[in-house]
Amino acid sequence: MSFVSHVECTVCGRRHDAKRVLTVCEACGQMLAVRYDLERVKSAVSRDDLKTRPPGMYRFRELTPLDAGEEPVTLGEGGTPLLSLTRLAAHLGLRHVLAKDEGQNPTGTFKARGLGMAITRARTLGARGFVIPSAGNAGGAAALYAARAGLPCGVIVPRGTPPAAIAEALIAGAHVFTIEGSIATAGRIVAKVAPQLGWFDLSTLKEPYRLEGKKTMGLELAEQLGWSMPDVLLYPTGGGTGLVGIPKAYEELRAMGWLTGELPRIVSVQAEGCAPVVKAWRDSAETTAPWDNPVTDAPGLRVPSPFAGRQMLRVLRDTKGDAVAVSEAAIADAQRLLARLDGVWTAPEAAATVAALAELKGRSAVSAAERIVLVLTGAGIKNAPPPLPAATDLSGGPDALVGGTRPASPQTLLVALRVNIRAASRERVPPSTCGRITATSGRPQEARA
Repeated sequence: MSFVSHVECTVCGRRHDAKRVLTVCEACGQMLAVRYDLERVKSAVSRDDLKTRPPGMYRFRELTPLDAGEEPVTLGEGGTPLLSLTRLAAHLGLRHVLAKDEGQNPTGTFKARGLGMAITRARTLGARGFVIPSAGNAGGAAALYAARAGLPCGVIVPRGTPPAAIAEALIAGAHVFTIEGSIATAGRIVAKVAPQLGWFDLSTLKEPYRLEGKKTMGLELAEQLGWSMPDVLLYPTGGGTGLVGIPKAYEELRAMGWLTGELPRIVSVQAEGCAPVVKAWRDSAETTAPWDNPVTDAPGLRVPSPFAGRQMLRVLRDTKGDAVAVSEAAIADAQRLLARLDGVWTAPEAAATVAALAELKGRSAVSAAERIVLVLTGAGIKNAPPPLPAATDLSGGPDALVGGTRPASPQTLLVALRVNIRAASRERVPPSTCGRITATSGRPQEARA
C-alpha cells in the first residue's frame, strides 16, 4: 500500500494527483513535494520494525512514494556509514564531527539515491526514456539506473565535465552530448528536447521524486544518531536537493513522534566562483539570482541558477542556518587534510564542507560541544586529485631499501626507510578507534577504546 496522500506545490500549495506523471506545479511552475499520511505510516511501522530490515534506503519504504508491490530500480543504494572524524575534530578544536559518507553508494555519489527513486517512479508512471542535464555525477547515475530499468537515456553535460562521469554514462549505453556553457545551458536544451523525444526530463527538482530519494539521507541520519538530530549540518550545495530533502525527512519524523527537538542549523556550502545561494543569503533575498561566469573545480557546485533557490533559502532561515563560500585552494587543502587525518578521500564538493567548518570555527559560529555532521556527497576517486607531491622513485630497485650495492641517494633511502618503518608499525597496532556509526543493519558499530 502507498502512504502518499498527495503531491503539493511548495509555494502556492496547489495539490496534484500523485497517480499522474508530474514535473512542476501546474499553477505557478514551482517545485512540487510528496506528502504522506503520517498517521497511517506511524500505525504501519515502528522504529523497532526497522531493526529487522536489510540495509539500504528502501528499508524506510513507508516514507517513500512507492506504490503497493512496486519494485524499485535499485543497485543497493543507501545504508551509507556515518563516520566519526575524531582527528579532524581535534585538529579544529572540536569534539563531535561526523561524516555521512555518500561516496560508498553504488555510483560513488549520493546521486544514486535521487536518480534511483526518480527513475523508479517515472517508469511506473509510463516513462519511455529519460534525458538529464548534469554537471557530471547525476548524468552517470541516471544512465546506470536507466540501464537497470531497461530504458534509454540521454545525458547533456558541459565541456570539461570529469572524464569518469562521462565514462560512467557512456558505459551504461547512454547518449552523451557535451556543450559549451554550464549545467544551466544543458538544462535549457533538455527542456526543449525532452518533449520532442517523448522522454522524461530528470532535471533537478523539476519532478518530485529525486527529492524523496535524497530525503532518505535524513532518515538514515536520524536512526544512526539514535533517533536524534545533530546540532549543525553542513551541506555542499549545487542544485540543493539534499539540502531541502534532509530537513523534510526530519519534519516527517517529528510529525510521527520519532524525533523531538529543534532541527539542526543547516549550513549551505558553495565555492567562491559559483555561490548564488551564499550571495542571496547575504543579501537577505527571497530567492537566488543567476550567477555570471560560474568557475570552480568542484563540478557539482557549478550550478549558477538552482531551480529551488527559494526553497533552500527558506530552509536556512527556518533552521537559523548559514551559507558559506570557500576558495578553490581551501577545497584542495581540505581534501588533503581529511585524507591524511581520517583516511577519507572525498570529492571536492564534499571537501568544501571541511573548509567551511574550519571557517565557522574560526569565527566562533560553532562550538566544541556541538555535534556536527558533514554530508560527504561523493568519492574523491571520481575526480582529478588535488595537487600532490610526486611518488619517490627508487632507482636502485627494491634492494636499495635493504642496502643493495647501488642504493638510491642516502637522503632518498632514509626517507623511504622511515616511511616503510612507519607502515610496518601501523600494521602491528590495534585498529583505529576512529570507527564509524552505521544504521542498524548488522554492520559494526562505532569502535570503542
